[in-house]
Amino acid sequence: MFDFLRRLMYGRYGSDALNQFLMVIALVLLIPWFFTHWAIFSILILALIILIYCRMFSRNIYKRSAENQKFLAWFTPIQRKLAGRKMQMQDKAHRYYKCPSCGRTLRVPRGRGRIEITCPHCKRKFTKKT
Repeated sequence: MFDFLRRLMYGRYGSDALNQFLMVIALVLLIPWFFTHWAIFSILILALIILIYCRMFSRNIYKRSAENQKFLAWFTPIQRKLAGRKMQMQDKAHRYYKCPSCGRTLRVPRGRGRIEITCPHCKRKFTKKT
């Protein structure tokens, strides 16, 4: 069985980050479909699954790779920002603030009461509660 799949996928593109993202979207669309059974959700889910399989079994590896690179150029900054927010929320020892003048993110220790924060980049001082 595995030999059959190996021979089938030889010279094909396979799965990548864009396919995984499209599959997650299809699964998310599946949730409202369970409750509403609207045809639009069925059509969108089916179209996404067909697109995923067409990309996976494509022999034009260069085009699929270029599509994936464009997707990653768009998605990676979003993913990094979300990961940074998650780390900030999990950090119990520090509080994060944005400088009102330059917009830089500053990290200050938690639990110090009302403190005056000086931005190391633009030297502006502002008061916040930790």
